[in-house]
Amino acid sequence: MHSASSQSSVNIVSTGNLDVASLSRKCWTKHFITSRARENPYDMFELAGKKITELNASVTQQYVFGGCKYYDAGIKAIEKSCGHIKWPITWIQGDGCNGEDLTGTQIYAISGGDCKPVIYKGKAVGTVYEDDDAKYCLLGGLIPSDITSSREVQTREVFEIMEDILAAEGMQFTNVVRTWMYLSELLGWYDDFNSVRTKFFNERGVFDGIVPASTGIGVGNPAGAALITDLFAVKPKTDKVKIEEVESPLQCSATDYKSSFSRAVEVALPDHRTIYLSGTASIEPGGKTVHLDDTEKQIKLTMEVTEALLAAKDMGWQDVARGIAYFKDIKEAPMFTQYCKEHNLPKMPFVLSHSDVCRDDLLFEIELDAIKQV
Repeated sequence: MHSASSQSSVNIVSTGNLDVASLSRKCWTKHFITSRARENPYDMFELAGKKITELNASVTQQYVFGGCKYYDAGIKAIEKSCGHIKWPITWIQGDGCNGEDLTGTQIYAISGGDCKPVIYKGKAVGTVYEDDDAKYCLLGGLIPSDITSSREVQTREVFEIMEDILAAEGMQFTNVVRTWMYLSELLGWYDDFNSVRTKFFNERGVFDGIVPASTGIGVGNPAGAALITDLFAVKPKTDKVKIEEVESPLQCSATDYKSSFSRAVEVALPDHRTIYLSGTASIEPGGKTVHLDDTEKQIKLTMEVTEALLAAKDMGWQDVARGIAYFKDIKEAPMFTQYCKEHNLPKMPFVLSHSDVCRDDLLFEIELDAIKQV
């Protein structure tokens, strides 16, 4: 299969372990910064910090992938490299990994626009920015206030926290287009999580509109909470903004097997379109896992499914602005690199994570954002 388009709409600059994908607009420029760990893992923060300063950009959200034991020293390294932290940081350590590594960080940043930090109970939990087309809210690092309560109660509280923060910004949960659900020991309670999420979505009328794209991954967090979550919401100001679910040509809807998320959501503005691709894995059209115990074949099918969805919206791998590749066994990460090389795929800003996927028999998953100018 070949990509539908040939020229990237985002400017991607790669230097060693740092990738910067930038989308330029009249109102602001959005940057997706991916920095991977080197021999000294904290250098990845310095690399990113220098680039942020060079771009004169404001950070809106940040992910860090690695052992929770590095959290305190890592936060100090981020402050040293990037300045006073006024944005949310989602720090995650994959279930099943030894926590001895830091693999990378991904940062969203904007230059040339006004960004307002979102503060909730004295903590920076997000960023809001606007243009003539819409208002945007990016929230991250959200955890329940009582981490001693049951996992189901913690889940419900996090959704209500999301709702409260959005309401303070004049938005509703129905404005959410993308979520990230990082669950500690996910394999033991993913069905219970889905039940809580589905009930909340039913109560809030989410199924009457756009069901958000989402990622569900098994990771721990420094707070020891049952889950840590992020979201992206868009509130259009004009009817020129179109938001719609994107179906996968090679997979069924996730709601068919009682998982409440869309395969992908597209946000179309007057000058560009963005596809937010959910966590995607080796699942066949009937909803079953295929290629059991074969990571190489699971990677192949996952990439084919992803490519077909992008092509259906006249996009291709060259339009990818950021991505995360999740591995049940991080030692198998070279298989992903090899696949990209064998299929002559362009250099893409991916970061790797050692994490459990939402089923015990899934060994690999990717998520990504793809952008095309119109």
